[in-house]
Amino acid sequence: MHIVHIASELAPLAKVGGLADVLLGLCRELSWKGHDVDIIIPKYDCLDSDQIRDLSIAYHDLKSYYKGQWHSNIVWVGWVENLKVYFIEPQHYRYFFNRGCFYGCEDDIERFLYFSRAALEFMLKTQMQPDIIHTHDWHTAAVAPLYYELYKTPEFSKPRIIHTIHNIEYQGECAPADLDAIGLNGAELLKPDKLQDNYALANINLLKGAIVYSDRFTTVSPNYAKEITTPLGGRGLDATILKYANKFSGILNGIDYSYWNPEIDRYLPVHYSSRELPANKKDRNTLDKKGFIKRLLRERLDLAEEHCPIIGCVCRLVPQKGTDLIKHALTYALKHGGQFILLGSSPYPEINAEFHALKQQYIDNPHVHLILHYQEEFSHLIYAASDLFIVPSLFEPCGLTQMIALKYGAIPVVRNTGGLADTIFDVDYSEKGGNGYTFDFPDTIGLESALSRAFDCWFHDPDKWRKLMVSGMDIDFSWNEPSNQYIKLYQEVINSPS
Repeated sequence: MHIVHIASELAPLAKVGGLADVLLGLCRELSWKGHDVDIIIPKYDCLDSDQIRDLSIAYHDLKSYYKGQWHSNIVWVGWVENLKVYFIEPQHYRYFFNRGCFYGCEDDIERFLYFSRAALEFMLKTQMQPDIIHTHDWHTAAVAPLYYELYKTPEFSKPRIIHTIHNIEYQGECAPADLDAIGLNGAELLKPDKLQDNYALANINLLKGAIVYSDRFTTVSPNYAKEITTPLGGRGLDATILKYANKFSGILNGIDYSYWNPEIDRYLPVHYSSRELPANKKDRNTLDKKGFIKRLLRERLDLAEEHCPIIGCVCRLVPQKGTDLIKHALTYALKHGGQFILLGSSPYPEINAEFHALKQQYIDNPHVHLILHYQEEFSHLIYAASDLFIVPSLFEPCGLTQMIALKYGAIPVVRNTGGLADTIFDVDYSEKGGNGYTFDFPDTIGLESALSRAFDCWFHDPDKWRKLMVSGMDIDFSWNEPSNQYIKLYQEVINSPS
């Protein structure tokens, strides 16, 4: 099959959240299984261009429609992790993607609507006829209505549209005039059975448009698929999802073990695995090397070298992630003989200010270190050095950090929600056999109940803890099975009547 992914992010060169990692991991797995995979993303001026090989111009003057005129675009092509990636660079006078950022502009809606139409225009002009066009989140949700309202013709009729919802909280609400700008009829689409928001009736909802117009749509875990059909989880789209339930499914994300793997990790000073060897044999890759990384990171961050567990946390500091509970975990670690390391940043000024104040409060504390800007190397080191890894999300579509933590021998402490509930089972209460510690309610009582049991095991039952580490590292959360599910979905939609 020929599959084209259109998205706003791609690891490692344009990464804000999990979407970037998911796109890279899924596309690599599809490619390894013999499918022809292309990716289209914006050419941001802040791309990590060192990660692109053989970058060149693929199309000098691609014309795309916006606000009554046809504007020029340059389309670049290069290779990222052995995947062919096209980069659309608008020559529009507002330079939509020359902002020094990926998101956070006042005109984000216009930027990604422009990009969505330009991506389709590129496929049309180059006679690219993929079997599947796979779009992601609200940023490229307009591709489905654009294709079926404007682009599908006898000459361009082969593609089927799959859309994945990575986080339903962000839906792309906008005005009908925003659709007019890219050549759609905003007034015609402002209807309950099309793109009209289910509550703000004067608004267009782009994510709803992808649900209505796509041939199939998915989300990133089976449990989250159930949650977003409820009024609480659906964020206003639950009725629409239920209406189209016959074309909806939840497929659990995977982890790219060529990138997230302590046996080969490019960022680690030494490598290790879950292998256990007799005492009279030596192997530089055994689990004990995790302790060396723990000592090394403590030295780099000026933390005390003591016999105590490290709680790690790597996340975007947004309300969804349970920022108050993250702060409480820090306090708990200090009160109960642990250490706490955080790597994260926030687009919210008030949360950003809170954590910078916290950093100053603990600046000289030998048991706390906060890194408040993202650094890829430190994220890998923190996974490798941590004993526990906390994910106290208020809701979590899938979550990758808990699966990465397991691979690195860090035991997750998570709230029982979304994809966290699909991947982490409580050591003390699960009938499936536990691989972490969970709590149900997003409050300090629930968090402390899980942390206290984890600390008790770490301090008083090291044999049990080591067995947990080894069994967790051996769980397969690779993209192998999820990619098989996507391939099956692609084949079903290709073979179904138009």
